[in-house]
Amino acid sequence: MDNDLKVWRAKAGVTQQELADEIDVARQTINAIERGRYDPSMELGFKLAHYFDCSIEDIFSYDPES
Repeated sequence: MDNDLKVWRAKAGVTQQELADEIDVARQTINAIERGRYDPSMELGFKLAHYFDCSIEDIFSYDPES
């Protein structure tokens, strides 16, 4: 799964730690998502979309061919 979390976080001007604190996860979780090493749960995806006031599809995209 591809994501633009780092872009959304940069536009919002928040650090990984600040975002992690807001959605109640570890900073390492945010880092792993941004690096493509961890695919978040649906719940976490919704929390991130809610935080950035966007849809999940704005942050995450899935290409079944990759």
